[in-house]
Amino acid sequence: MVEWRQISKRKKTGGINNAVNAKTKSLSNKGGTFVKTTVNDVEKRFQERTIGGNKKVKLSQTNIALISIAGKSKKVKILDVLENEANKHFVRQKVITKGCIIKVDIDGKEEKAKVTSRPGQFGQVSAILVK
Repeated sequence: MVEWRQISKRKKTGGINNAVNAKTKSLSNKGGTFVKTTVNDVEKRFQERTIGGNKKVKLSQTNIALISIAGKSKKVKILDVLENEANKHFVRQKVITKGCIIKVDIDGKEEKAKVTSRPGQFGQVSAILVK
C-alpha cells in the first residue's frame, strides 16, 4: 500500500494551482512505502533502494521480537497484537508498528511488551516489557 499525498491541483477559489507542477510523485513518496509488518509463522524481509543508492531492510512478516530485560536482550515469540494507537484496524489485522502493545511468550509466561523500533523501517521488532 503506497500512501501518496500531494497538493491539490485547484486553489480554494477554483483557480489552477501552478505550484503543483514543481511537486512530482517521486517527491511526495520521499519517505518510502508503508510496510504492514504482520504476525506470522514465517519471517519475511526485503530490501528497498533508498536515496543515494543505499539499501534499507524492511520486515513484512515476523513471529520473533527482541525484548530488553534488565539490560540484556532476549529473543521471544510474538503471540498476538493487543493494542495499536496508530490505527484501530491494525489490531484485527495483527499489524505491528512502533508503540503498539504485543503479547509475547517469555519462558512459558505470557507478558505484555511495547514495541520501541519501527519494524517496517528497521527490519526487526524491538520491545520492552510493560508492567
